[in-house]
Amino acid sequence: MNSKSKNKFLLALFFIVFCSTTPAQYRIPPIGQTPRGIPENLRNVGIDQKLNEQVPPGLVFRDETGRVVHLGEYFRNKPIILNLVYFECPMLCTQVLNGLVSCLRTLNFTIGNEFEVITVSFNPHEGPPLAAAKKEAYLDRYSRPGSEGGWHFLTGGEEAIQALTKAVGFRYSYDSRTGQYAHASGIMLLTPQGRVSRYFYGIEYAPRDLRLGLVEASANKIGTVTDQLLLFCYHYDPREGKYSTVILNLIRLGGVLTLLALGVAWFAWIRRTTWRHQLNGGRVQ
Repeated sequence: MNSKSKNKFLLALFFIVFCSTTPAQYRIPPIGQTPRGIPENLRNVGIDQKLNEQVPPGLVFRDETGRVVHLGEYFRNKPIILNLVYFECPMLCTQVLNGLVSCLRTLNFTIGNEFEVITVSFNPHEGPPLAAAKKEAYLDRYSRPGSEGGWHFLTGGEEAIQALTKAVGFRYSYDSRTGQYAHASGIMLLTPQGRVSRYFYGIEYAPRDLRLGLVEASANKIGTVTDQLLLFCYHYDPREGKYSTVILNLIRLGGVLTLLALGVAWFAWIRRTTWRHQLNGGRVQ
């Protein structure tokens, strides 16, 4: 293995280990807070949460067919999963897309029905042919007919890419020695209006968290009563990038259920007592 190939392998291995661990322990901190010992090309890499930030709707890209599109075309009436990758990435981006599609296959929400997905390459040298190949491959893995209209693979110029990545807090850098991009891994959820709603880190995503995130991003326009109950019991933790149990709400819910159970028992006891009195009164007469 020559030195250039070795560098590529070590960089890819570092990111697989780095980005698949617990976010709270290993997430790259914001610029200016990078710990000592991190390689130079990784010092400006990470994801800064920008919750409620508006993604610029006027940014121009090309879809997998080569058609010029504005991001605002996708800001309609469904929540959006946004993921930033580059299509010729040798390892990490593939893991991100694999993790996403594996999670989506477990949900009974379907791309194009309850939500949409936008996959954008942050390599300005990639174009529609690569996007089309990726779309075909991942739609085949997803295996749900009719979803092709809801998953969009986009490429664009440097200016549009920079504006998008800045809006969602996605920081990356190009390593001229390896010819690859150093970047973190994760996905973002957008509201139907294109505002950043949630972040999920790593290369594997918990189906429960992603489902609850989509329900919240949609302002509860999708989902079930069960989802509403789960949202009462779980709260999104921005630091962890996942949903955590809300102990106080669980206690409250337990108290309400206890009161309901006592009320039902009391009502049943009153009905039984009244029925016995009426029966006994009938016998006396």
